[in-house]
Amino acid sequence: MRAMQSASTVRQGINMRPDLAACYGQERLPRYTSYPTAPHFTGSEDSAVYARWIESIPQDATASLYLHIPFCRSMCWYCGCNTSVARRDEPIEAYLPAVHREIELVSQNLSHRIEVSHVHFGGGTPTIVKPRAFADLVESLRRSFAVRPDAEIAVEIDPRTLSGPMIETMADSGVNRISVGVQSFDPTVQHAINRRQSFKETASATKALRRAGVAGVNFDLIYGLPHQTVASCIETVLQCAELRPERLSIFGYAHVPSFKPHQGMIDAESLPDGLERYRQFEATAAALRDLGYRRIGLDHFCLPDDPMSDAQEAGRLRRNFQGYTTDRADVLLGFGASAISQLAEGYVQNDSGARGYAARIAAGNLATVKGYALTNDDRLRREIIERIMCDFRVDVGRICDAHGASTEKVLQTSPRLRDLIANGVAVLDGTSLSVEEDARFLVRSVAAAFDAHLEGSALRHSRAV
Repeated sequence: MRAMQSASTVRQGINMRPDLAACYGQERLPRYTSYPTAPHFTGSEDSAVYARWIESIPQDATASLYLHIPFCRSMCWYCGCNTSVARRDEPIEAYLPAVHREIELVSQNLSHRIEVSHVHFGGGTPTIVKPRAFADLVESLRRSFAVRPDAEIAVEIDPRTLSGPMIETMADSGVNRISVGVQSFDPTVQHAINRRQSFKETASATKALRRAGVAGVNFDLIYGLPHQTVASCIETVLQCAELRPERLSIFGYAHVPSFKPHQGMIDAESLPDGLERYRQFEATAAALRDLGYRRIGLDHFCLPDDPMSDAQEAGRLRRNFQGYTTDRADVLLGFGASAISQLAEGYVQNDSGARGYAARIAAGNLATVKGYALTNDDRLRREIIERIMCDFRVDVGRICDAHGASTEKVLQTSPRLRDLIANGVAVLDGTSLSVEEDARFLVRSVAAAFDAHLEGSALRHSRAV
């Protein structure tokens, strides 16, 4: 009854634009956590290029660090991450020495000990490693880099496999933010995606982490899953709200079995269409708003006193491979299989296979296999896209002037932009572009109007709604 009442209330509060959802919702577009996006990386940027880029990092630069642990105990069928199932500990234990060695190799190429403001452990399931091994990884980072005392250290967790000793170790290692995979509490949806996770398990892990001193809690939800409904989305949100996470991320499921074969286990006929996905997201967003959360960018939500809210107010919100962030670091250094690094010159990515990655590191080389060197036009478009994604508005003229580019050329070369303006999705006032409030769910479509690399990569991306 609670879910049905809430769903009715939420529907009345939404200023729906089903015409736009129907028109644009089936498009496959990047999430724009980088620009250009990973499908455009090539083998031209190898380990030698990455080494030179590391050496050129300025003395006053700050860094974020990302460590990838590509193992899980079981495969969730919706998963789009680079991970594999490890039912035994041996593959994990064979992988970790390579990560330690990569940390050493990168730090040896630096001209100085760089200051670190953020650390993020992603996966896979980072907490699949043993507590002592996790503590050793953190210590390895602290030896090689100047990790600030107030640095944010975040870890993605699966509450189904989180142990008490690991909770204690994370707290002792300085972890101050955790990201909890929830997706949906609907048993029918959980069965269809092969992830059975009770509210009790999630609550127990969350409360134990907070008792240990890990204050920052993020919940990750997904809409557009098989058999999901507006009512079940709202019910999940209401259950999450009982635990009062500081932040929530609401992602749309990307069904791309041609790239992630395990997604073929999901019956495509059970997936909602674009209009239903729109309704699910907007109902979820409205429910969170009614619960006191503030919407951040496209798909993040936070409590009003959260630093992410302050960053949006001040125009300092950023977007990186983890989504929206308060991270203002100059470079991102990635460690582990498939990890991506972002430097002033461009992007590089490690070998995606754990064995191939470890073999490259064992040979004494950085594990880079591909990347992308930014052009001046890329930097211009990246800044425009980031501001659109973060602020829903951008002064194209100001950015073009800063980059010595023609505003007229940038604005007038995109038929997509003209269509979006004509259809009431965006408004152009002089050289300032803004996304209409009732069309903000299509912000990726507006960002795509400035993407010079979009052609030919659509099949790798998720639907716009």
